[in-house]
Amino acid sequence: MELVLKILLLAASAVLILFVLLQQGNSAGLSGSIGGGAEQLFGKKKSRGWERFFTRITIGGAVVFIAVSLILVRLGA
Repeated sequence: MELVLKILLLAASAVLILFVLLQQGNSAGLSGSIGGGAEQLFGKKKSRGWERFFTRITIGGAVVFIAVSLILVRLGA
């Protein structure tokens, strides 16, 4: 059981790393944070297509990673 959980943790780690790197950044440094605040407030949402898919996979990978990590800690592995 412990080996299966460790393999699942490794797979979740790889998925998490891959999909975080594939996502676009939210802003372009300091100038993006100053000028981009209004765009965030008034709607320019990127919740369609691939970006939404990447976001959901990233969230799922993070949940699996945290859950498996906590289970392994609880088992004392």
